[in-house]
Amino acid sequence: MLEVKGLRKVYQAGGREVEALRDLTFTVDRGELVCLVGPSGCGKTTLLRCVAGLLDPSGGEVEVDGKAVDGPPPGMAVVFQEYGRSLFPWMTVKANVELPLKQKKVPKPRRAELVEQSLDAVGLTGNADAYPWQLSGGMQQRVAIARAVAYEPRTLLMDEPFAAVDAQTRADLEDLVRSLWKRLDVTILFVTHDIDESVYLGQRVVMLSSSPTVVQDELTIDLPAERDQLTTRADPRFAELRTKVYQQIQLAKKGA
Repeated sequence: MLEVKGLRKVYQAGGREVEALRDLTFTVDRGELVCLVGPSGCGKTTLLRCVAGLLDPSGGEVEVDGKAVDGPPPGMAVVFQEYGRSLFPWMTVKANVELPLKQKKVPKPRRAELVEQSLDAVGLTGNADAYPWQLSGGMQQRVAIARAVAYEPRTLLMDEPFAAVDAQTRADLEDLVRSLWKRLDVTILFVTHDIDESVYLGQRVVMLSSSPTVVQDELTIDLPAERDQLTTRADPRFAELRTKVYQQIQLAKKGA
């Protein structure tokens, strides 16, 4: 579904070149949920923006469904960390979720159906006529997820989407993502700086080095497919996997 090959990104800053990404290579299979984790400032967001076709790489390429990405690919949706900036405060929840469907020229009856279904899927039934500023941070992020789900994507990119919410809300949203992933059979690339979150969510964790970024290591998460916040996190295997990811991140920080 998704292939990143030799990806490189260099920025021009103050008359000098800053290499953010260096020869990044990894794949994501169709229907897989893969988490990307790495040290702060390692270029995770830069990588995701290149994958989403929002940023041109300096070298290498990204392919989705065998086609090179040279702009936002059809069938791909993105959920950003800063939900407050991705929602339009003067538009209702319904209008926010419906907006990309209008741009996609989806017929009005189908738009209404998709909006209703997606709000129900994220637990926001009854909030269609509210405005984002009337909702909590966690509910606003659910609106952003609903908008992505309503688009009926084949691939969903998520850029540290729960970084700005409290721990309890974060746990609820993690479970929401896993339930939507299983229900919709969508491919998810989930970027996070939270090691525990990467192990809890992913089928596989791709660990990135410090900038300039390469793939430090990959780890298959062999936890049961059915997961919950209490049982899974209490599993000794969860602790073992978490330790392995943590060790790699510490090595990445040291440049090892």
